[in-house]
Amino acid sequence: MSTLNIFVILYLMVTIGIGLYAARRVRSSRDYVVAGRSLPLYITTATVFATWFGSETVLGTSSTFLEEGLLGIAADPFGASLCLILVGLFYARKLYRMNLLTIADFFRNKYGRTVEVLTSIAIMISYLGWVSAQMVALGLVFNTLSHGAIPESSGIVLGAAIVIIYTTYGGMWSVALTDFMQMIVIVVGMLFIGYYVTGEVGGVSVVVDHAVESGKFNILPDATLAAWLAVLGPFITMALGSIPQQDVFQRVMSAKDEKTAMLGGVLGGSMYLLFAFVPIGLAYTAFLIDPQMVEGLLADDSQKVLPTLITTHTPLIAQILFFGALLSAILSTASGTLLAPSTIFTENMLKPMLGNISDEKFLWVIRSVVIVFGFLVMAFALNSTSSIFEMVENAYKVTLVAAFIPLTMGLYWSRATTQGAMFSIALGVTTWVLLEIGNPDGVWPPQIVGLIMAFIGMLVGSLAPQVLHHDKDVIDEPSV
Repeated sequence: MSTLNIFVILYLMVTIGIGLYAARRVRSSRDYVVAGRSLPLYITTATVFATWFGSETVLGTSSTFLEEGLLGIAADPFGASLCLILVGLFYARKLYRMNLLTIADFFRNKYGRTVEVLTSIAIMISYLGWVSAQMVALGLVFNTLSHGAIPESSGIVLGAAIVIIYTTYGGMWSVALTDFMQMIVIVVGMLFIGYYVTGEVGGVSVVVDHAVESGKFNILPDATLAAWLAVLGPFITMALGSIPQQDVFQRVMSAKDEKTAMLGGVLGGSMYLLFAFVPIGLAYTAFLIDPQMVEGLLADDSQKVLPTLITTHTPLIAQILFFGALLSAILSTASGTLLAPSTIFTENMLKPMLGNISDEKFLWVIRSVVIVFGFLVMAFALNSTSSIFEMVENAYKVTLVAAFIPLTMGLYWSRATTQGAMFSIALGVTTWVLLEIGNPDGVWPPQIVGLIMAFIGMLVGSLAPQVLHHDKDVIDEPSV
C-alpha cells in the first residue's frame, strides 16, 4: 500500500471519528436536524461554504471550464455563490424567526398540507442527482488512488458507506463539525497546491494570460437571444432553483441567531466564489504542464484531468493535500445533501402518517430514512451516465419551477394564497415537463419558461376568486 493511500485511509478514519463523536450531542430531533440552532458564525460560515464546495467544484466545474470557458460555468460557481448570498440577504432572517424544522414546514404553514406535499416531492426528487454526483466522484477518487485496482462502481459503494455511517449517527452535528474540519483542509490544501502547480509554469499570471489569450475568459455570449438564454438558463437554475432547498436551509437555520444565519450565508457564498477558482486554475495549468495528457483525457473523461495531473506531476505532500481537500469537499457536500431529503421525507411526508410518536422514536425514524435514501442514491449513481457537472446542474430545475415562486412570494407578497401556490406549481411543472419532452433544445430553456409560468400562476391564482383554500384541518404542529 502506498504512502498516499495510507494517509487517505487515516483521513477517512478521522472524518468518521469526528462524525461519530458529534453524535454525542444529539439528544433530540431538533439537535439532529438543525444542530439545536446553536452554531457560532465560524462554523455556520464553514458549513454554508461546504454546501457547494463538492465534487462538481473540484472535478466538474474545472473540467467544464477547460472545454467551454467562463460561459460554460455560469451555473457553478457564479449561480451557486449568488444563491448562498441571496439566502443570507433575503431569506435567512425571515425563515429563522419562524423556528421551522424543514423548508417544507414553511409551505405547510403558509399554504397548507397539499402544497407541503407537492413541494416536498419536488425537493426530494432534486436530490437524487445532487447526492449521486458526490457518490460518483468518490468512486472516481478511489479508482484514481488505487490506480484502477478499485473499480469506480466499488468506489461508489465504499464512499456511500462512509457517508451513510457518520451522517446516520450524528445528523447535522456531524455535518457541521466535519464541515469545519474539512473547510480548513480544503483552504490549506488548495492554496498550497495552487501555489506549487502554478509555480511550475511561471506563476498565476502566466496561467491567467494564457487562458485569456485562448478565449476562456470571454464573459459575453454572442449577440443573439439564443446565446444569451443558453447562459442564463443554467445560471438562473442554480442561483434561484437551489434557494428552496433543505440543505441550504438546514445549514443556515442551524446558526445560533438570525444575524449569524444572515452573515453565514453571505460569508459562505463569498468564500465559495473565491475558492472555486482554485481548482479551475489548477485544471487549466494542466494544459501548460502536459497538453498531451489533457487532450487525451478531454476525449475520454475530462473529470480525470485534475486528479491525473496531481498524481503524475506533483510530490507526495501535494498529493496528500489535494486528495485530502478533494475528499473533504465531497464528503462535506454528500453528508449534508443526504441528510436534507431524508429530513424532508420523515418530517413532511411520513410523520403525519405515524400519529403521535415520541421524539426519541421519531429520531430513529429519521436515521432509518437516511440509510434507505443513502442506498437509493448509491443505486442511482451506479446506473447514471451523466457527468458530475450535468447531474448537479440538472438537479435544481424541478425546484426552480415548483418551489421558488411559492417560497419567495409567500415571504414577500401578502396576497399570496394557497390557490396561487397550487396554480404556480401546476403551471410551472407542467410547462417545464412538456417542453423538456417536446422541445428541450429550443431557444427558450424549458426551466425558464416554467419559471415564468409559475410566476403567472401565482398572480392569477392569488388574485382570482378563491376556490382552493388553506387546508388547516390536516396541518400538524411543527416539530420544534
